Amino acid sequence: MSEPVVAQKAPYPVEVTAGQKYFWCACGRSQAQPFCDGSHKDSGMTPTVWSAKEDKTLYFCGCKHTAGAPFCDGAHAKL
Repeated sequence: MSEPVVAQKAPYPVEVTAGQKYFWCACGRSQAQPFCDGSHKDSGMTPTVWSAKEDKTLYFCGCKHTAGAPFCDGAHAKL
């Protein structure tokens, strides 16, 4: 499996909607950051599927090195 590409060294704030499924890009190659557009093909990586339980703003990882996927844990500060 290859290393993820750092899409950006900051989280992506996203207004999520209760009941909606989100497919977080784990490879960093997607042009639809922070979400998957299928660019991971042949990378050995797959998106992380997450479902919102309530409407709110959440911060999705942009560096792709978080230990708490799909959310930012501050890992970008160490890159």
